[in-house]
Amino acid sequence: MSKVIVIGAGPAGMMAAISAAKENQVILLEGNNRLGKKLFITGKGRCNVTNAKDIGEFFEMIPGNPHFLYSSLYTFTNEDTMNFFSKMGVKLKVERGSRVFPESDKSSDIISALGRALEESKVKVMLNSKVSKILTEGNNIKAVTLDDGKVIEGDKFILCTGGKSYPLTGSTGEGFEFAKKLGHKIVEPKPSLVPIEIKEQWVKDLQGLSLKNVELSINNGKKVLFKDQGEMIFTHFGISGPLVLSGSRFVKNDKTEYNISLDLKPALDEKELDLRVQKDFQKYINKDFKNSLGDLLPKRLIDTIINLSGVSGDKKVNEITKEERKKLVELLKKLSFTVKGLRPIAEAIVTAGGIDTKEIDPSTMKSKIVENLFFAGEVIDVDAFTGGYNVQIALSTGYLAGTHVNDI
Repeated sequence: MSKVIVIGAGPAGMMAAISAAKENQVILLEGNNRLGKKLFITGKGRCNVTNAKDIGEFFEMIPGNPHFLYSSLYTFTNEDTMNFFSKMGVKLKVERGSRVFPESDKSSDIISALGRALEESKVKVMLNSKVSKILTEGNNIKAVTLDDGKVIEGDKFILCTGGKSYPLTGSTGEGFEFAKKLGHKIVEPKPSLVPIEIKEQWVKDLQGLSLKNVELSINNGKKVLFKDQGEMIFTHFGISGPLVLSGSRFVKNDKTEYNISLDLKPALDEKELDLRVQKDFQKYINKDFKNSLGDLLPKRLIDTIINLSGVSGDKKVNEITKEERKKLVELLKKLSFTVKGLRPIAEAIVTAGGIDTKEIDPSTMKSKIVENLFFAGEVIDVDAFTGGYNVQIALSTGYLAGTHVNDI
């Protein structure tokens, strides 16, 4: 029986500890005063724990090194995740987009289940135990030193310290520094699934307005980098929401110029939308233009659309020309604004970048550089869109790492 030290008690670390404990003595070290601090806030506190789609469909939702994850996702699948939590007494439900949540809508139920599994597996959990140094001898790790100077020795080590997003939860990027000192290459960490700042003031004036069933595309010149339908919200700095967070993965914080196009009525093509507008104009034919769009748009968006259309809001509907109507239709189908940049990595849900996957065995999560080191979770250069995929990646890579510690 080996002594396995797992560093970091997020979903990856907890699952790594549980799976490693089947045949080993396991110590789980966590710098925070509780387990799963970042997991607690995922899914707005509801914890979108996985996705119910066929596991084969996951890979198209993983822009960051999907092929690296084949072994882990097929070894511990989304079905395995759902079965695990069901056996631990957590009732689950499937919502729009096949997103899986605890029936209670409480992330604490997911964390409590993992905590019970750790206890049942006889994992020794050490909270408030932040690792400050990794001690090596030759090509092996011998021990870690904690902030209080305590030295914890072990035979095998699994690094699950997360990325750099939400640093208040403990994801400060320290794992990248540890791995770098051990000889691993780090792909520059950058924000993924993060709100986007917009240049135009009128976008910021719509702060708090949510839109559903809209289509957003992010473009670099004529090249479409991202296009999808969903929900978004206007903020004091620009835009956010599920649709925007997914699209942010394709925006770089450099000198590249990006523009965003918003289709407010994706279910209708231009001809159909024009007929719809004509119908509304006929209904409100003797009204002012500003009083004719209430059936078509959210109230808070009307003044902005009128201003951008160039048509006076006081103009009578029966006086609006065909050209002005066509311009309105074009505006509704292609409301455009300019990207200023991404919000800081501290505000990102996920970190893109991390330990280079070329230096990790994808079938075991073992380091190709350090003999007795494994990795799991966000510390690795993998990332996915919203929808439960990132938590599943953490659980799957954690399970694989913990299962294979006895291979060496």
